Amino acid sequence: MKIKSFLYIGLAVFATNTMFAQANILNAKIPEEIGMKTEAQLLLDNDEPLEYGYVGDRDILFSKMIWEKIVLDERVNFPLYFPIEENLGDDRKSLYQVLLENMKSGMISKVYADDYFTEERTLKDLEASLTMTKITDAGIDYMNENGVGEDEIPEEYIIRREIGPADINSFLVKGLWYFDKRQGELKYRLLGIAPAAPDVNFIDSEDSANNEPIPMFWIFFPEVRDILHEAKAFNDKNSAVPISFDHLLNSRRFGGLIYKEENVYGDREVKEYVAENALMQLLESERIKDKIRNFEQDMWSY
Repeated sequence: MKIKSFLYIGLAVFATNTMFAQANILNAKIPEEIGMKTEAQLLLDNDEPLEYGYVGDRDILFSKMIWEKIVLDERVNFPLYFPIEENLGDDRKSLYQVLLENMKSGMISKVYADDYFTEERTLKDLEASLTMTKITDAGIDYMNENGVGEDEIPEEYIIRREIGPADINSFLVKGLWYFDKRQGELKYRLLGIAPAAPDVNFIDSEDSANNEPIPMFWIFFPEVRDILHEAKAFNDKNSAVPISFDHLLNSRRFGGLIYKEENVYGDREVKEYVAENALMQLLESERIKDKIRNFEQDMWSY
């Protein structure tokens, strides 16, 4: 009986590795066969993200909405940032690249201007914040000398700049901490995510004041879970078993700094009432975190 159980476990592990490994890389005779999956592999890949369980309003004993900033310079957040190159294949993309490509293809049909998801934006509306086209001083002189319009200027007089994966320096996430009294557990539900980068018009400026990251658009997270489940983040400990962006974010495998909580003052940010003091802002963020954590501890105090 033990041998049979061991065999079942071994087969399950083998099937999981086969599902996540780069398809057919060991059996390919030519480079074009890499990534071509067999029928058995396609059946194994027919999985979906783990569904959220239903939570009734009466089951929520306590809740607190918070906003966090995920700084991509931190090592723990590297899986969300890298790779910044855009030609490594369909299975190696950064989170920003996954979001942007699915927006362009129409798979992500709704993006929002704010973190309350009240004002929708289209990809055309976002062009001004994603791309920049600028005519150089020499190009203006060329226009004046030759009496031509902007459409007739040679390309050498035009500067084009587009926000790329390397320019994203942080992600902003909005989520709800809540205490489920049915299960007696403090849980977290991610609701929104936004890539943040400096203004495209000043992104190459040496002035640090112009390099402050701003959210480019907000996405309602539950709406894109299927897409993020298909996209995989790189696992530097075992490349045969990557982790989906959906799992990575839902399991909170990232380091975030709380920069805002819902409050009576119109959900003002920490920097608005703790101004020009980075250390005190960090301590205030930790205080908010401890306040949420202590509620769960108090539930089990007698």
